[in-house]
Amino acid sequence: MSSPSPKKLHNSEKSPENKGISQEFSSIEQALRPGRFEDYVGQETIKKNLKILLQAAREREHPPEHLLFYGPPGLGKTTLAHLIAKEMGCQIKNTSGPAIEKVGDLASILTNLSPGDVLFIDEIHRLNKMIEEVLYPAMESGVLDIIIGKGPSARIIQLDLPPFTLIAATTRVALLSAPLRSRFSGGTFRLEFYTNEEIEKIIKRSAKILGIPLSNEAAKEIAKRSRSTPRTANYLLKRARDFAQVERGDLSAKFVAEALALLEIDEFGLTALDRKILEVIIDKYNGGPVGLSTIAAALSEEVSTIEEVNEPYLMQLGLIERTPRGRVATPRAYEHLGFDYPADKSR
Repeated sequence: MSSPSPKKLHNSEKSPENKGISQEFSSIEQALRPGRFEDYVGQETIKKNLKILLQAAREREHPPEHLLFYGPPGLGKTTLAHLIAKEMGCQIKNTSGPAIEKVGDLASILTNLSPGDVLFIDEIHRLNKMIEEVLYPAMESGVLDIIIGKGPSARIIQLDLPPFTLIAATTRVALLSAPLRSRFSGGTFRLEFYTNEEIEKIIKRSAKILGIPLSNEAAKEIAKRSRSTPRTANYLLKRARDFAQVERGDLSAKFVAEALALLEIDEFGLTALDRKILEVIIDKYNGGPVGLSTIAAALSEEVSTIEEVNEPYLMQLGLIERTPRGRVATPRAYEHLGFDYPADKSR
């Protein structure tokens, strides 16, 4: 007889040990998020605007107006939403655009809010357009329109909603419809990339929370490879910690450089794929111009991956340029990869 296959554990059936590990991991991730505006590094203009908006809302004894944060991933949009809720002393309910599949899902979320609650919707650009239509009156008038029945006998019932603040985050603000964008009356804020000095502060704070002895030189080494993004900085810090733990080393700048070299992340913060993109443009296509689809085909990668993940950072560093005819490698890209810049291109 064949032995019975092992039973797959559901979430509710996980062992106490696994639950403990999961809860500990979650608590560590939460601990790295700033708990006060004073601990939130960077985005100074946004913080000043938010402090004024929140103080005015407290004085009026009314929830803050709806807010929209946008920008590349990992810059702190979710953290700002949680800080606002904490500052106002209210609960925050988290969801995301893809999670709200039906009008009934949104209705359930809105009707379960308490007065003053913050509703945070991440990746709001992925909301269904029909759901957007239901969200408009909820944001503008504080009512939920529910259609009962179909055809000539259909009727609309309006439910009053408690006062609440919608905070939305998106990485692709252009995909939001104009009517939805206009309803964020509290303001639309773009989060900027961080300076190396700001990233260093974040790394040192995270190292202190995680109990990692980190030198100033090591913090600088991680910061310059962090792509100006706090999430990436924390990721690299934890991987350097793992490397030091296994190799029984200290987190000196030299040791951190070795750890990040193992991850194939160079001193500019470029990944292996970033460098391959530059190499294809320079080596195979004489520095460009070359079309994005051609680059993707040469690397067996998705066009969207290169366009949305790699290209923005390469352009931010001034390693490639977009032209009407395609992508072109800059002299800085040649220098970084150790190629000689062609004399005919410098004319």
